[in-house]
Amino acid sequence: MKRQAIAMRHRFHPSILRAYDIRGIVGETLGCADARALGQAFGIRVLAERTSCRIVVGRDGRLTSPTLESALVKGLREVGAHVMRIGVGPTPMVHFADHRLAADGSVVVTGSHNPPEHNGFKLSLGGAPFFGDSIRALTQPARLPRNPWRSAVEDLGIRAAYAASLADGLAGKGRPLRVAWDAGNGAAGALLQHLTALLPGEHHILNGAVDGRFPAHHPDPSKPENLSELAATVLAKRLDLGVAFDGDGDRLGVVDGAGQVVSPDHLLCVFAADVLTDSPGAAVLADVKTSETVFRHISKLGGRPRLGPTGHAHMRARVQSGEALFAGELSGHIFFADEHPGYDDALYAAVRLLRALSHGPTLAQRCAELPRTFSTPEIRIPCPDTRKFEVVRSVCDAVTRRGISPNTLDGVRVCTEQGWWLLRASNTEAAVVTRCETYREADLPELCAMVQGLLTDEGISAAGALNV
Repeated sequence: MKRQAIAMRHRFHPSILRAYDIRGIVGETLGCADARALGQAFGIRVLAERTSCRIVVGRDGRLTSPTLESALVKGLREVGAHVMRIGVGPTPMVHFADHRLAADGSVVVTGSHNPPEHNGFKLSLGGAPFFGDSIRALTQPARLPRNPWRSAVEDLGIRAAYAASLADGLAGKGRPLRVAWDAGNGAAGALLQHLTALLPGEHHILNGAVDGRFPAHHPDPSKPENLSELAATVLAKRLDLGVAFDGDGDRLGVVDGAGQVVSPDHLLCVFAADVLTDSPGAAVLADVKTSETVFRHISKLGGRPRLGPTGHAHMRARVQSGEALFAGELSGHIFFADEHPGYDDALYAAVRLLRALSHGPTLAQRCAELPRTFSTPEIRIPCPDTRKFEVVRSVCDAVTRRGISPNTLDGVRVCTEQGWWLLRASNTEAAVVTRCETYREADLPELCAMVQGLLTDEGISAAGALNV
């Protein structure tokens, strides 16, 4: 039967079309009509680029995810997609299924690490991240090709295969470890029983029940306060380490055997050493918020350090294109391409960490060997969306007039004798983001004061935010 051409007429709330995904507050800026329209628009886009339209769909454990997923699937089927539903699980399980099944694309319904009332969608096309202008283009009118792929839907069980693939990375490797795993009631909890049953050693699962209300703590391991239960468990049970995941399992947080939160910078150094041991001279990519010590450490190990823009989609695209064998972000997104397809998978990264620590010094000992620096966390300073990029450009001009040549790959990164600082416009909220780091503690206030002064000149108040 001949199908009529379908043209997109749906209006998405402009705030939900983000740089790396689609995300909003359910019932306010995001609803089932948006999910259905997204399914139609994405299916049309896949059909325009591929000879088939086989789409993997998964979801996290948020209370609103089942209804959004159903609406998404309805939209995909309406334009002729063959939908492969894999149920509740972490975002990397969707990427695994996409890769394993050689699908044309994938969509995961997830609010990631955001509050319970938030939700959204992460997309891939042809195994690559679908983001930026591609997301915004989904709002443009589009017509269904004449001969769409035959519509169908099937439910697939992929958890066991995914868990087995993760465990393979630790099979027969070194000494067994004693580990605590905190799922934070997020989607990673759907996998941890399967995974830890396959791993050597002793394993303790915290907050493993998938619960979209997140009763234990907010599912964001980049915040030290969300790792307090994990740290207490590691100390009480005298474990080797603890690992934690965000709401959709693609970001990793780590606590060492002394109950100390391991900084993402130190964690990247540990991973880089592991990768470079087996792949000497490999390129290693880190985002612009990363400590200068990471890049120096990579060089010291014989690797080729590369600076990349912030954003997990940017990093994944670069790794999967062959630009680097390993990459990491300050936010906890980690990418391997030596024995892995290159997407960000925090469960895989956790297993790789256990493998690295199954030989030689403990995690605390490895971190203690790294140079000590003094830094602020990532600081977000409110700035109107209409001005944030202009402010960064003006600050760039100001430091250039002072005779400084900044790195402008993503914002402004300035290196000085004391250390370095970064200012960039946030891609996800009305804010500018800064971070400062020095090699001596006494120099940190001076560097922070420089950034604060530059922002003040632009009419942006950073009062209190940069006081150290």
